[in-house]
Amino acid sequence: FINAASNLLSKTWNVTNGTLKTVAVKNLTDRLRNIYSNMTPTSLLLLATLEDNNDPSVKIRLEFPNDHLNNTKALCVFWNTTAGNWSDVGCTVMNTSDENHAVCECTHLTSFSMLMSKGEVPASSKVLDIITNVGLGVSICCLLIFLIIESLVWSAVVKTNLLHFRHTAMVNIAVFLLLADVSILASTSPDILSETWCLVLTICKHLFYLAMFCWMLCLSVMLVHQLIFVFSPLRKKVFMIFSSFVGYVCPVLIVGSSYLHAYYKKRDYYHKETCWLVYERVMEGSIHAFLLPVGTVILTNLIFMGIVIATLVKSPVPNGNKTVNEETAKNILKVVAILTPVFGVTWIFGFIQLVLDQKAPMYTAVEFCFTILNSFEVI
Repeated sequence: FINAASNLLSKTWNVTNGTLKTVAVKNLTDRLRNIYSNMTPTSLLLLATLEDNNDPSVKIRLEFPNDHLNNTKALCVFWNTTAGNWSDVGCTVMNTSDENHAVCECTHLTSFSMLMSKGEVPASSKVLDIITNVGLGVSICCLLIFLIIESLVWSAVVKTNLLHFRHTAMVNIAVFLLLADVSILASTSPDILSETWCLVLTICKHLFYLAMFCWMLCLSVMLVHQLIFVFSPLRKKVFMIFSSFVGYVCPVLIVGSSYLHAYYKKRDYYHKETCWLVYERVMEGSIHAFLLPVGTVILTNLIFMGIVIATLVKSPVPNGNKTVNEETAKNILKVVAILTPVFGVTWIFGFIQLVLDQKAPMYTAVEFCFTILNSFEVI
């Protein structure tokens, strides 16, 4: 650990590997935005930079003077340059016998909700991490069982082109969702990963989730085509060419072009503290290479779901038949229950989370809904 004394003004320390530069500034914290309205910032702001060091195991431990009353509660935070405010993600107060000083130890964790977040996950990230890990574990087990069953019954269930199209899309969705879940679990502790592995896992998550959504689009196109053009069935060759291009080629092109764009523009493709894409501002940052395609697929699938529901509502039976109306309502509920996860509609909570301010009362509720619904996502 690197111990930074609180009485430093400006000094450079040589450590075992690299150079630590620290600067302590007083009376600056009052000028910075403070989202913790019930807490008063300390008068000392300490900046620490470690240069020429690639060791991911290095952690920072900071010691601050406790210049407030003894019965106050300390909170360790860092300045989130992306969100433009303080954040306590990955920072904890260490227990010490010295009441005159507060010791902070900072590292950074990530969670499923980070996929649709503009900045750092707020204080509830520890609970979200637990939900994420449990949910992804359940999802992985269920997906493995699904794929094993599909491999055993494949020849028996793909006797028609329609069934072949459906099961091909479902298997691809399951495979890419499984790979994405494994990639997320592998990157839940970015602080212990090297930059190379962090980049690899970011690319994997970006690619696998995009491929999953592209195959969801293929499935929705196939179902709506069969529903509308009943007497003009989709040819197998046409579907396989279309789905292969949309499901395999498009995700690779999107991920590759976004990485090359960031590389040649000398911008960050991923965030080292989260192993995920970067959000700079609206329509700027590599995360838009994820948000825009996913948003397009979800919007398209919502339209297709509306078409399916509208088709079910139409009935040749005269109005007023209570039995028929009840059966139609049941069919609509069944369609919504089945197609909502298959079409990725639950991810709409992530876009709501992007729109809401982190201080909004509904933000935490939406964040938990997104994490629970999607970390437990299975076919």
